Amino acid sequence: MIGCETAPLLVIRPAGPASPRLDVALRAALAGRDCQVVDHASEMGAFHGRRVLFAVALGKSGVNLEWCALLAWLRTHPGCLDGCLGAVLVDGESELYTKAVSRELVLAANLCGCAFIGAPLVESTRTLKNYAIRAANLGTDEYHAYLASAETLVERLMSFELPTREAPKLVVLHASSHRNSNTYVLWKKVREQLSEFEVTEIGLRNGAVVDCSGCPYRMCLHYGEQGSCFYGGLMVEEVYPAVKAADGVVMLCPNYNDAMSANLTAFVNRLTALYRTQSFQEKALFGLVVSGYSGSDLVAQQLIAALNMNKGFYLPPRFTMLETANNAGEVLGLPGIDGRAAVFAAGIRAAFGRG
Repeated sequence: MIGCETAPLLVIRPAGPASPRLDVALRAALAGRDCQVVDHASEMGAFHGRRVLFAVALGKSGVNLEWCALLAWLRTHPGCLDGCLGAVLVDGESELYTKAVSRELVLAANLCGCAFIGAPLVESTRTLKNYAIRAANLGTDEYHAYLASAETLVERLMSFELPTREAPKLVVLHASSHRNSNTYVLWKKVREQLSEFEVTEIGLRNGAVVDCSGCPYRMCLHYGEQGSCFYGGLMVEEVYPAVKAADGVVMLCPNYNDAMSANLTAFVNRLTALYRTQSFQEKALFGLVVSGYSGSDLVAQQLIAALNMNKGFYLPPRFTMLETANNAGEVLGLPGIDGRAAVFAAGIRAAFGRG
């Protein structure tokens, strides 16, 4: 079981810039809870099977030196958070940097074995303008909307359990050529070890998906309530039904200029209409990223920001497989690739209690 809710909540709050606002949010969110606080990298250890709240104050510069030390510790201790379940609270004194720090944090902790609930981030920028809509929905101001969000985040962290599935369904989305894509070839090797899964693959190549054009909120909601979208096409006919039925989504992402391909990005944007009316928090996200030279971590962070933080997919431990290969088929010759593919497939099975 991931993240035992009966153990004390582990709060990793790196010492750094003073943040009275973060102090207030933590007091409200943690009231009455049994907590263990770690505020320096020297206090880190092997924390297995715990619920973990990362709380980071950034100050005006967006830099917290003790968080940098903790990040370095995580990157050099890859099994230290096995079986943990996490969420993130970041408070900044600028309009910038909170998301960048958060997605880097989530990737590092996830590669250490920490899963993350869907929509795991509560962030506060200097002006709190990022809470304007939530404040209006709650009938309060931005500050109290932030405090309420922090409380709800901890409640969701402590209560979440991903359901096990008897016959898990995966939808695999790609925009790759079957003949010369290292990413797709690697996926085939992984899929060989998922015989108990029902797998649907959908190709989004050659302009198959028109990107979102930013319809007004009410129009997007109207179509979303019908399981549709104003622009129709493959997204409505195949992708929406497949995502709704799936227990997990696998994104096959070759690195295009340190980002997802245009068609996969369009998929994420167009998913908004479905997201308006459907929670994805019990659907798992997986990513398979192959870079020709470097930068796989940037694409993985893009997946985290877009689909875990924004759209609310659950992030299983070690959700992504990151490889470097350039020439067609080169990935299959990488040293140890068979073992890493087997470990990644085992992680997919374990996410659904098929371990």
